[in-house]
Amino acid sequence: MLINKALNFLYKIFDYKFYKKKYNLDIKFNGYGIRFVGNGRFICQANSYISYNSFVNLAENTTLKIGENVSISNFVRIYTSGFNTEVLIRNGYKEAKDGDVTIGNNVLIGSGCFICPNVTIGDNVVIGANSVVVCDLPDNSVCAGSPAKVIKYYN
Repeated sequence: MLINKALNFLYKIFDYKFYKKKYNLDIKFNGYGIRFVGNGRFICQANSYISYNSFVNLAENTTLKIGENVSISNFVRIYTSGFNTEVLIRNGYKEAKDGDVTIGNNVLIGSGCFICPNVTIGDNVVIGANSVVVCDLPDNSVCAGSPAKVIKYYN
């Protein structure tokens, strides 16, 4: 327990100040092991939160936009780049697939979620744990699965 507190303190002092300066962040970090890599843009609104051991990949010339009151749980992976698997399977070579990721307002992203490039998550969305988000998710919905699908709409 004491070791975890010490690690958390060290990460907040060193890594998070660097990230906040590099990406001009206004996000709350909760815990250790939160990583940002790449030279893309990161835009974050007020009252958003990211938990421990989460990872954000910001490819060059891409943007990650996070709205207000967004809660990103632990072990979440957000990517703005990847590979086009269809080209890889058919032609045998890797072709980069980059795209912006937009997360709306009042969104809860469950533990262990994987968010792929070129995805828009609407306002008031709940994403279940361990979901893989490969396509846009509509406003006012509860989504889960691999790939993530709408389970329920609410008002």
